[in-house]
Amino acid sequence: MTVRRSQLAGPVLDVAPQLLGLVIRSTTSDGPVAVRLTEVEAYDGPNDPGSHAYRGQTPRNAVMFGPPGHLYVYFTYGMHFCMNIGAGPEGTPSAVLLRAGEVVEGKDLARTRRGLPEPAASAVLPGRAQKRPRLDPDRDLARGPARLCVALGIDREQNGVDLFAKDSPVRLLPGPSFDGIPSTGPRVGLRDAADWPWRFWIPDDPTVSPYRPHVPKRR
Repeated sequence: MTVRRSQLAGPVLDVAPQLLGLVIRSTTSDGPVAVRLTEVEAYDGPNDPGSHAYRGQTPRNAVMFGPPGHLYVYFTYGMHFCMNIGAGPEGTPSAVLLRAGEVVEGKDLARTRRGLPEPAASAVLPGRAQKRPRLDPDRDLARGPARLCVALGIDREQNGVDLFAKDSPVRLLPGPSFDGIPSTGPRVGLRDAADWPWRFWIPDDPTVSPYRPHVPKRR
């Protein structure tokens, strides 16, 4: 099975849930890291007040106006990178924000980038009742759009890369498929169109990020 650019050329609300279960793989000089996508958000350009392209094209959002299948990376809050996959036909600035996923390759490198220690091995002593198993510490490696970029080594240098080019440092690949019905809900941290249910995620997956509504800044 392969992933084709044509799969991303439709309406963004159709494209976004189809990305669940696919794998985004980034290769740098340190090695590869791959993440199976478990949570995404759709943004529909001029039809969406929450989209970066709502008011037209700028140098920052230009990638969104190109052909589908290119990576749109932006810097936010003066500290984080987030990445999107361009969707819809060329000239239609739709995009899907990649919010979270499960690291399926390169966990040691992802932990190093995130500054996390190796998970400790748990031992059960004879005669001791076994405690409730702890949550997998690796669930947080790419849980949230900023963490996802850190784990994959994504920054502004990858803005505009073609996810379907054979020599691309970032590729969109098939993965363990998700054939169920995705959960939907409001997008995270938005001021405009905050209640639109355009966030999609794999139900009960531990790597899905927590929902946080937009909190207006105090003046």
